[in-house]
Amino acid sequence: LVACSLANPAFASLENLRDLLVKTAPALIVGSALTLIVLAREIDISVGSLMGLCAAVMGIATSADRMGLPPWVGVAACLGVGVLGGLLNGAIVAWGRVPSIIATLGTLTVFRGVTELMLGGRWIERIPEGLRAFGTGGLGGVPYSVTAALVFALAMGVLAHRTPFGLRVRALGSAPRSAEVVGVPGARLRWMLFALTGLACGVAALFSATQLRVVESGFGSGFELVAVASVIVGGTSIQGGRGTVLGTVFAAWLLGSLSTVLIFLRLGEAATYWERMAQGVLILAAVLLDRSRRAS
Repeated sequence: LVACSLANPAFASLENLRDLLVKTAPALIVGSALTLIVLAREIDISVGSLMGLCAAVMGIATSADRMGLPPWVGVAACLGVGVLGGLLNGAIVAWGRVPSIIATLGTLTVFRGVTELMLGGRWIERIPEGLRAFGTGGLGGVPYSVTAALVFALAMGVLAHRTPFGLRVRALGSAPRSAEVVGVPGARLRWMLFALTGLACGVAALFSATQLRVVESGFGSGFELVAVASVIVGGTSIQGGRGTVLGTVFAAWLLGSLSTVLIFLRLGEAATYWERMAQGVLILAAVLLDRSRRAS
């Protein structure tokens, strides 16, 4: 990053920084909520598909070509679908006692299938002006998406590290059986954490869709990798109990910077492939580092 800034002053410009913050806002929103799930020794890989479903419902509800409902209805539907999807994931994991990786792998496919069925292969492009403000507007020169991401991350940080709720989550991740023996409501906590992540998916979908101004069946595809990578690279242990939301924030920014760096290196179409490989290497490095710490 420093080398790119020295080689090309435009890389460190305020405009580029603003674009980077806007780009990483969805990962920051979902990643900060997902941090709590990983702290509880669970995982959610359905976040990208749930984002796609939230965006599709909002687009169908508000597009002039479809239902043409008021923007506030679309916002409510987007957030509501996110919460419902999270509640479904949480119920399967908490009371169905299905491992979260398997449960969310299943719902990933279900959410994507429902999205494709609803859209029927068509794109939704006529996002109403009232919704576009979420993606293009700002407060005091700061885009709404960036403000929302910072507020959401701050709220998740306080919840995880400054409340009894967060203490119970970390206890559940460190020693699940012992935590439940001393009275930590494991099933209810897991249910709430997945619902919270579902809400984050709805918020992220709202800003992403209104920035792109288009919704299609592949919306959010691959986003789960970015979100999970932000959490793992940020230092949250996949074994649960240890990690910080602040680490996720920095990792989301770092991963978002990768594509910008590769573009400045003028790698052309190969930049996307290099970005994916770099993300994978960072995830593996973070996991290996975590294992070595636990072994020492």
